[in-house]
Amino acid sequence: MNCIVEISARHLHLSQEHLDILFGAGHQLTNKKDLSQPGQFACEEKVEVIGAKGSLKMSVLGPVRPETQVELSLTDARSIGVKAPVRESGVVAGSGSCKLVGPCGEVDLTEGVMAAKRHIHMTPEDAEKAGIVDKQIVKLAVKSEGRSLIFDDVVARVSPKYATAAHLDTDEANAAGISGTVEGEIIL
Repeated sequence: MNCIVEISARHLHLSQEHLDILFGAGHQLTNKKDLSQPGQFACEEKVEVIGAKGSLKMSVLGPVRPETQVELSLTDARSIGVKAPVRESGVVAGSGSCKLVGPCGEVDLTEGVMAAKRHIHMTPEDAEKAGIVDKQIVKLAVKSEGRSLIFDDVVARVSPKYATAAHLDTDEANAAGISGTVEGEIIL
């Protein structure tokens, strides 16, 4: 089965508590651009993410989440000096720490920094057609000039809340020599 493959650049998701601390009580996220996943959007708001060796200004994605989560590539993590274990989105327990700085305050995040595990969001209909179940590990083939690559250990995430699309981080996209949105093939 073919699917679109998108590059997920570094970003963060904020809890309401941390949004209030960083941007002021009652602040609402400002939608800059809708993303491919239904209800998800890039925000006008940016936060400085500080590690032991440096910092990065990162975009916030909305809507707010139950827990704050910072997603960056392993290259980004090394450059600012933070631990970023590879994790599925939402699994923050035991992940890395950092400091977040916004226009109204700071948060010492004790966990929530990660390199997102490569994944494919799938509608239940597309998953059924492909013979894939939620949390199944598959492969994803992407073709490019001189850098075609098959990614192993890709988790399928099936939900009626999703649109079918694979997400790779910038390190993975660079390894395959791709940018923007490309087509990939899911391999069982």
